[in-house]
Amino acid sequence: MAQSIQLICLVIPVYNEEAGLDALSAALRRTFDGRDFAWSVLFVDDGSADRTLEKIRQLNAADPRFTSISLSRNFGQSVAIAAGLRYARGDAVVVMDSDLQHPPESVLAFIEKWREGYKVVFGQRRTRIADSALRNLYSRVFHAVFRKIGTTRLPVGITDFLLLDRAAVRAINRLDERNRFSKGLYAWIGFRSTVVPFEAGERATGQSKWSFVNLSRFALDGFISFSTVPLKVWSYAGIFISLIAIVYAIYFLIRTLLFNTDTPGFPSLIVSIMFFAGVQLISLGVIGEYLARIYEEAKGRPLFVVAEEIGVSGEAPPGPAP
Repeated sequence: MAQSIQLICLVIPVYNEEAGLDALSAALRRTFDGRDFAWSVLFVDDGSADRTLEKIRQLNAADPRFTSISLSRNFGQSVAIAAGLRYARGDAVVVMDSDLQHPPESVLAFIEKWREGYKVVFGQRRTRIADSALRNLYSRVFHAVFRKIGTTRLPVGITDFLLLDRAAVRAINRLDERNRFSKGLYAWIGFRSTVVPFEAGERATGQSKWSFVNLSRFALDGFISFSTVPLKVWSYAGIFISLIAIVYAIYFLIRTLLFNTDTPGFPSLIVSIMFFAGVQLISLGVIGEYLARIYEEAKGRPLFVVAEEIGVSGEAPPGPAP
């Protein structure tokens, strides 16, 4: 009995990527055509304001392997990936960016590892030459802190470029979190996993949409989603500050009894009041971040809303249109 051809689905979130889709589609065809597996692409248009969706329609008309869903607004990359995983078909799903910094050639190495039995294959970025020194430092600090306080262990240097077996995709699709730290979720589901190092390619068009503000929010989502240490630390801080206050009080009591001195201490009083008020506000802010996420989850709104589907009514066809 002939063995069925494996289908690899590429989930690619796009946001205002009109200019780079021709180069991307050409690179995918050049890399995957003629291989011993079938492949398809599922673009997830995350509320693009340019002609990205029109360009995808043209690609689909020329080659039905290029399919898409269009979200009703910009929900963010993590939610766009979650939407793509819900719609993706195939034996394995590869998540990658559209700017060719995730080289399609590395997907072939992913597939080799998958065929060896690994259910999750992470892309591990070797170098970050294109990023600034400050951004590289930011990334290293985040991963170092996450390794210390996170309940889930992340392989060093992993990105959102990875392959998921169908079983892993089913597990991810059961997670309906609103504030999604995708890399943490990929590691949290478990399964046998490995890493494949890759060199990030040159960005085909445009520039990164990840500002330091966005990166900070992403890092905060990671810490809060996979650690309760930010909550617990304020209990220890409270105990420590209380002990200091008790020691300080004993010091002044002894000083007054032995030397009968009474220092007015107005500046130190103001400074201490402002310091402890700041500590209280910071601790309330941390608690508020956790409560805000509980509130978002409790509302039960859909994770995303799809405005249009292009060519996703069934399994993507194994080859281009004649």
